[in-house]
Amino acid sequence: MPRSVNSVASRKRRKKILKAAKGYFGRRKNVYTVAKNAVEKAMTYAYRDRKNNKRNFRSLWIMRINAGARQYGMSYSQFMGKVKANNIELNRKVLADLAMNNPKAFKAIVEKIK
Repeated sequence: MPRSVNSVASRKRRKKILKAAKGYFGRRKNVYTVAKNAVEKAMTYAYRDRKNNKRNFRSLWIMRINAGARQYGMSYSQFMGKVKANNIELNRKVLADLAMNNPKAFKAIVEKIK
């Protein structure tokens, strides 16, 4: 009895990896074994950086709110403390956007909490 090999599935699996490696440099894009390692590493970085991205954006929002609050003589922590105390239900993302793109609205929030 001849040996049975599922070539269709094997080819599909290899093509999937090589398609994911499109745009890589050198042998990483067209040699399966090298591409497999490169794609695996890339997936690890992608997973890790989806988490890091959230951290980076939060710190960016904090910097923007801090810059906006300091124009009115408050630190970030004082500002956020008063925002919470006055039950203003705006998250950091929205506050940062207001501080950067709509200074009048941000000033109105500062005047309300002072």
